[in-house]
Amino acid sequence: MRIIETKTYEELSVLAADILTEQLKRKPDSVLGLATGSSPIGMYEVLVDRYQKGEVDFSRVTSVNLDEYIGLNGDHPQSYRYFMDTHLFNLVNIDKSRTFVPNGLTTDGERDGLLYDEHIESLGGIDLQLLGVGYDGHIGFNEPSDTFVVHTHVETLDPSTIEANARFFSSADEVPKQAMTMGLGSIMKAKKILLIASGEKKAKVLREAFSGKVNPRIPASVLQLHPDVTVIISEK
Repeated sequence: MRIIETKTYEELSVLAADILTEQLKRKPDSVLGLATGSSPIGMYEVLVDRYQKGEVDFSRVTSVNLDEYIGLNGDHPQSYRYFMDTHLFNLVNIDKSRTFVPNGLTTDGERDGLLYDEHIESLGGIDLQLLGVGYDGHIGFNEPSDTFVVHTHVETLDPSTIEANARFFSSADEVPKQAMTMGLGSIMKAKKILLIASGEKKAKVLREAFSGKVNPRIPASVLQLHPDVTVIISEK
C-alpha cells in the first residue's frame, strides 16, 4: 500500500487525475471503477480540463460505478447516474453505452447484484477502481458490519451515512435509506485501487483502518489485503 499525503484538496485532485491519466495512456481501453460523492469532483474537473486540451482520451473506456441509491432513476438530480453524467460523462468523449451504474430501481436486489458482478467479470474485471471513504470507514456503501459482504447487493444505510449525505438533499428525510453497492469482494478483485480522502476526519478513520487488524466494523481495512492500493490524503 502506498500512502501519499498532500496539503490541499487541489493537490489531491491533480495527483488522482495523474494516476487515471497514466492508466488511460498505458491502456486506452481500461475498465474504470468510478465513484461519486464530494471527494472525486476535483479530480473529475481536472480530467475534463485535460480532455479539452487533448491530453486524455476516453473513447475506448468502459466504466462501472460503485453504487446507486435505491428508488432514484438516472434522471433524478441526486442519483449517481446523474452525478456521473454531470461531472464527467457529458463532458468527455466516453461512449455512454459503455458506462454502467447499478440499478437503483431494482425489484430484485439479489438477482441484479449478481448480474452486475457477472457483467464486470465479462468485461475482464476492473483495471482501476476509484474509492472514497466514509467517516465510519465504509467504502462504496458497504457499512460497518459483523461480516464482509462479497457481492453487489442492496445495503441499508447507517444513520451516520444518511446524515453525512443529507447535505446533498433538502433534508435528511429525503435521503434514500438503501443503496445498491458493489460488495467488498467485487472491489477487491480490481487490479489496482485508488482511494482518495480529504480532511482530518477522513485521515483519522484511514489511520484506524490501516494500522490495525482487518475488521468488518471498519470496511476500508480490507484494503490491507489488496496487492496494489494507492491512498491519497489531503489535510484540507
